[in-house]
Amino acid sequence: MSEQFERTELIIGKDNIVKLKDSRVAVFGVGGVGGYVVEALARSGVGTLDLIDNDQVCISNINRQIIATHKTVGMNKVDAFKERILDINPEAIVNTYNTFYMPDTKDQFDFKNYDYVVDAIDTVTGKIQLVMQAKEADVPIISSMGAGNKINPTMFEVTDIYKTSVCPLAKVMRYELKKRGVKKLKVVYSKEKPMVPRTDFDDVDGSCGVDSLKSMSPGRRSTPGSNAFVPSVVGLIIASEVVKDICGLHN
Repeated sequence: MSEQFERTELIIGKDNIVKLKDSRVAVFGVGGVGGYVVEALARSGVGTLDLIDNDQVCISNINRQIIATHKTVGMNKVDAFKERILDINPEAIVNTYNTFYMPDTKDQFDFKNYDYVVDAIDTVTGKIQLVMQAKEADVPIISSMGAGNKINPTMFEVTDIYKTSVCPLAKVMRYELKKRGVKKLKVVYSKEKPMVPRTDFDDVDGSCGVDSLKSMSPGRRSTPGSNAFVPSVVGLIIASEVVKDICGLHN
């Protein structure tokens, strides 16, 4: 076993290091939350990572996304992450999809190939489809609820979707999943009430292409405020759940 994972091995044991190496995890959305999931899974020794995201790194990502630096601005996020992961673990297998996951692109992915699925995307339609596709393939999935416009990382917790409250996104997901007969879903969410963004779109520099706040199309949901410490905590919580589930470390 590589020396780079020996400190992890002291906690979870050699057998679980092997389990992680033999596991394949798909992370849908590699932005503020998903990026930290990818980072932690790569550093935990997960052997195969599938990264799904169609965005490019933007200057406005630098405040919160681990892949975002002035050097990576303009790169496809999945490509930038592949380079980073292979710098962390040259033995890893990284499959990239510069794809916006929605019902019309779901057939690009065979969930039976995955040991775990992480939902870190923003659109409700896509999140619901991810859950349904994972359930159909009998693959464990964990979903991130709303992390935008929040400032208290200590309020996030892991629970079942039907035990959530306050979070507007979780409310919509509860309603839609109940209609579809989904009985449970592991999520990370917060009871913190979202703050109201103080900056109008017209005050934001729109020079960064696809992630420009000015380029938001009419009818699309408003872009939330964010920071360096909330999405990162959510992503690390999710990664810890993935690792513990794969290794059977939950009490």
